[in-house]
Amino acid sequence: MGGSGAPVDYRRSLINKGVEHMFLGQYQHNLDNKGRLIIPARFREMLADGAYIIQGLDQNLMVLTSKTFELINQRVDSESITDPKVRLLRRLIYSTGERVDIDGAGRILIPQFLRQAAGLDTEIVIVGVGNYFEIWSPERWNEQLAQIQDTKANEQRFAEFNIPIG
Repeated sequence: MGGSGAPVDYRRSLINKGVEHMFLGQYQHNLDNKGRLIIPARFREMLADGAYIIQGLDQNLMVLTSKTFELINQRVDSESITDPKVRLLRRLIYSTGERVDIDGAGRILIPQFLRQAAGLDTEIVIVGVGNYFEIWSPERWNEQLAQIQDTKANEQRFAEFNIPIG
């Protein structure tokens, strides 16, 4: 029973807890002249232990919680360095990775080389994607939106996932 005397659906509680701790939504922000970005207030508490920013896979940036970065690190470290694809992935993740902390004003500093890699200028788009969020230039994000909103292509693109509702 919950505090009100009503029964508690623990499955729903676990689901809600997981969803409540996801990066969701889209936000338009500006970088200041030093390359600092104000993180949406909803995202800040999930980054309380710090974060890592890396070059994304689609000419964007990925901001990962410390926990998510550690999981990726463990997975990548379990792969053989004799595989050329693994070495390339390691270079992508570790050579572009930076630990970032949120300052008192709720900002992170995006290193210049990462801003250049993602084509970021002043305006940016922050996009929640579950257990991390991405940073995009508006132009590149609009290209992604065009793909996301292509219903004909989505019918084929996502059919294999068989995602149940309910």
